[in-house]
Amino acid sequence: MEMHAFGRLTLVDVARRRLLAAVRPIDRVETVRVEAAFGRVLAANVRAPAPVPGFPRTTWDGYALRSQDTEAATRARPAELRLVGEVFAEQSYPRLLRRGEAVAIATGGAIPKGADAVAIFEEVARHGGRVRVSCPIPKGDRISPPGHDFPRGALLGRRGDELSAPAVGAIAACGIPKVTVYALPRVAVLPNGNELLVPGDPPQAGRIYESNNAPLAAVILAAGGIPELLPPVPDEPVPIERAVRAALARADLVLATGGSSVGERDHLPRVLSKFGPLLFHGIAVRAGKPTLAVRSGRKLVVGLPGHPTSCLVNMYWLVLPVLRRLARRPGPGWTDSWAVLGSDAVAPSPGLATVVPLRFERGRAYTTYRGSSVITSLAGATGFALLPPGRRVVRRGARVRVHYLDPRLGPGVPREGARRPGTTVKRSVASVGRDAS
Repeated sequence: MEMHAFGRLTLVDVARRRLLAAVRPIDRVETVRVEAAFGRVLAANVRAPAPVPGFPRTTWDGYALRSQDTEAATRARPAELRLVGEVFAEQSYPRLLRRGEAVAIATGGAIPKGADAVAIFEEVARHGGRVRVSCPIPKGDRISPPGHDFPRGALLGRRGDELSAPAVGAIAACGIPKVTVYALPRVAVLPNGNELLVPGDPPQAGRIYESNNAPLAAVILAAGGIPELLPPVPDEPVPIERAVRAALARADLVLATGGSSVGERDHLPRVLSKFGPLLFHGIAVRAGKPTLAVRSGRKLVVGLPGHPTSCLVNMYWLVLPVLRRLARRPGPGWTDSWAVLGSDAVAPSPGLATVVPLRFERGRAYTTYRGSSVITSLAGATGFALLPPGRRVVRRGARVRVHYLDPRLGPGVPREGARRPGTTVKRSVASVGRDAS
């Protein structure tokens, strides 16, 4: 069995910086119904074509009236008005309201012409066809004027904004049925390895089930992409090359898993070199050292280790920020903060950064790592720390810089001590190196 060593390893911050510099944010656009636009990224500004509301309307149930008719009203001598009609939210009053008249009106109803205030039911006593108002009602009281929510031409969404629930509500309130958004990037995931079975296949001696596709798909979905999960290809150069070429034709980014190291059957480095310039092969990190990437035109191919933990932790700290930039979403996909190490001592590696998967409980961080080949190393982990190379052991009780994975992958922003998700990746890596102790 032929093996050879890695060459010069690439530092973690350098590897990530190269990938981020090489990724090209998606530029395809599509039109979607506003009801389906939540979470999508706007590809064009959206402005209000008309004021909202488009007419004066009441904000309370009550009686529309002329404020001047109540100027002298007191509890002892209430103003008495003749009730001449009613208006529900979908209606309008057909004529001008005259002096001494009132109209019953429901919340959201159009204010009759001539009326300039609304008295709520609690301020009015009704006797048959008349109402008595016992206090002056100020002009404009309980009335939402045209454009009170937003005027015509108001900017409802800016190009590059990720649409929130209130934003799609504002767009719908203007009667805009569709919006132009950036297409969701398609990400192909291509496993390779003779030993791999597809889940559902009958078990075979010496073979294992492919288990990287599912968690990588979860990360892709969380970052705003569409995963295209491909079946495993054998450890042979020609099938691998054909599969990568076909994936590049369909997808915006290709993630290949397995075969990325330096063994006799690790063909991925030699195959990928045919598609474009190599950005790196081998990162100075544990776990996940056998990782590589090439730029093929405007697209990237990233080769990830086949071991489940190595594959997924590299997906977190290296590929997740790339996916978010590809999808035009802000931030790296995590929030920087602090936590106290609750686990036993963690030993960094000389010459290698160390990714430590973490679960969090009551402000403390506990490592879940059990080995790079077992997916249970990440069971319960909703964040990670990236320790710098060295020999200085991180002991229980130490305050450590940690990265809380954003929803839907983790708990999101912690209550205290968090940095904004937009913190630059370069600064995040550097701060881990300085602050872990």
